[in-house]
Amino acid sequence: MVLPPILTRLVLVLSMAFAAHPLAAQTRPAPGGGEPPVVAPGVQIAALGEAMRIADVIAVMREEGLQYGSSLEAELFPDRGGPRWQAVVGLIYDADTMRKRFDAFFEAEVGRDPGAIAGMLDFFGSERGQRILQLEIEARRALLDESAEEAAKIKVEDMSARNDPRLDLLQEFAEANDLIELNVAGALNSNLAFYRGMAEGAAFDEALSEEQMLADVWSQEGDVRRETEEWLYPYLALAYGPLSDSDLRDYIAFSRTPEGRRLNGATFAAFDAVFSAISHDLGRAAAKQMQGEDI
Repeated sequence: MVLPPILTRLVLVLSMAFAAHPLAAQTRPAPGGGEPPVVAPGVQIAALGEAMRIADVIAVMREEGLQYGSSLEAELFPDRGGPRWQAVVGLIYDADTMRKRFDAFFEAEVGRDPGAIAGMLDFFGSERGQRILQLEIEARRALLDESAEEAAKIKVEDMSARNDPRLDLLQEFAEANDLIELNVAGALNSNLAFYRGMAEGAAFDEALSEEQMLADVWSQEGDVRRETEEWLYPYLALAYGPLSDSDLRDYIAFSRTPEGRRLNGATFAAFDAVFSAISHDLGRAAAKQMQGEDI
């Protein structure tokens, strides 16, 4: 049984906006002059998560997940899920649980290089950085609408036909952040977790070995890569349309710094952990639903 690609679009990069005048990273001078107080890495990481608007991003991801739950019902047990299935999906995509899982892995990953945190905060805490984050969140929410997604795809096709230089910049941005490879890897990990959850829930007539599940998931790599590319560039074109070429080039430059690479890797690692857990839970719940058991 080849499962539908799962969560390809849910592990897309969070922005790493650049700034000239940091807000969140500023420290007040110590009373009476002297050096500003030292801020513990844990406090800085928490501030970074707030500057990155992780709560807002997770809220959109929850909306995406609820939509995905409906797609999963249509694929695996048409018209047999109903309100009960939607309630289960809502519990699995619990925003508080998602945030706690993200924070735990994100702190561990970013904490490996505490000296880089201040630079990350400088980029995210600026007015311009917050604007870029807002554009990304708005684009992500807009693409929940199929008509908006189709319009964004047509826009990218038009850009390609006109050899629009902006498309080259978007491709450069994707390469600087390794978006295709990281998203494909995250989606395959989520698919494998889903498969394991279904196997634990006895969804298959015969027990499957880990090697069989790995082989089946890996066979989806081409389709997952294609879907990632088909979604990614319309998203980038929509999100960064209001940015100037200069802004986008500076964003790319930040992505290539040690701080940018560290933050990108930490973000993907944290969300990979979040969505692997979600996919496993979805797999178990889907297996029970397919068998008509109480979830």
